[in-house]
Amino acid sequence: MAKIAFPIEATHILMFARSIGDENPVYHDAEQAKATEVGGIVAPPTFTAAVAQFNPEASRPRPGEKWFGSGKTPSGIEGRAPSAGGLNAEQHFEYFRPVRAGEVLTAETRPGKTWERESKRAGKLMFSDRITDFRAADGELVVTVRSVSVKTERPVSPG
Repeated sequence: MAKIAFPIEATHILMFARSIGDENPVYHDAEQAKATEVGGIVAPPTFTAAVAQFNPEASRPRPGEKWFGSGKTPSGIEGRAPSAGGLNAEQHFEYFRPVRAGEVLTAETRPGKTWERESKRAGKLMFSDRITDFRAADGELVVTVRSVSVKTERPVSPG
């Protein structure tokens, strides 16, 4: 898969921390952060999920294109959404060092393992991993994120 350049900007860190309700000064106050063991502004643990904003292939509305969207009703596509029957099951973040403001990481995603389970309500559940490695400019591995998704064999009816 393509490599994505992911600039880590202090303002983005501040906005992300505010969006998750985390007022830790290491996410926004350069003076206080400098006096801590991390030595400067760093990103919150799940910040690397924001790489989607830099991915040109990420699911988002595009002018002039039909998009199923995430609302109650579709905005131009008939039938089921292309992602119907699938969802994000979990994510794991493994940090090798903090993500620091001012650096540019490179994100590269690769497939991981796949497996199946049976479900009474949804039939076969098909799980798959996606592994994303975030590296610094010198190639140092900074973070590895493992995302697990699941697709169902059939729709789950309420009840």
